[in-house]
Amino acid sequence: MISGDEERELLEERDLPDWRVLVVGGASGMGKTGAGRALARRYGIPVVEVDDIVEALLAVTLPEHLPEVHFWRTHPEAARQEPASVVERQIAIARALAPAIDAVIANHVDTDTPVILEGDYVLPVPATPGDRVRAVFLHEDDEAQVTANYLRREPEAGPQCHRARVSVLYGRWLAARARAAGVPVVAPRPWEDLAGRVAEAAALLPPSSALDACTN
Repeated sequence: MISGDEERELLEERDLPDWRVLVVGGASGMGKTGAGRALARRYGIPVVEVDDIVEALLAVTLPEHLPEVHFWRTHPEAARQEPASVVERQIAIARALAPAIDAVIANHVDTDTPVILEGDYVLPVPATPGDRVRAVFLHEDDEAQVTANYLRREPEAGPQCHRARVSVLYGRWLAARARAAGVPVVAPRPWEDLAGRVAEAAALLPPSSALDACTN
């Protein structure tokens, strides 16, 4: 087992950027997972998926404890409602998850442990003090392209036009909040250099822009 000093020396040898948490946010179908994994390989650090945080909370709570987090399981039919209604529910879930996500971010900052955090339910302005958290949001505004993304990823489901519409609308909301907070918004295409563009955007981001303590 290596010591804390030895771990820090190993991290320095990887030529890590000055952040310790890189948040890659955006709606579903925007390329977050691919970009996050590519950056994890580049820097030799792990990825934390917000979906895993959700699953952990679902396993240790009941619907009466966290009704918003349990909503899709208790109301599966709601996913077929009008896209605007589904987006409102996604926003509510993101806000309910914010304290748990903030705790994960704060832990990695406090322990000086680099990580990439990616997921649909990360809000653009993590409530984490300090200067070692950066956030970049991905947004694709073309519904046809998002539909194609889903079809390529989940061909057995066929075209998912309703889901793509929801994703674009939710992505617009996230992108607007990100821009208002000074957090970079990056277009996923072209895919070939997406990870590099995310890394560049994170490097150019003034630390204070990603750290305004406001998650509402």
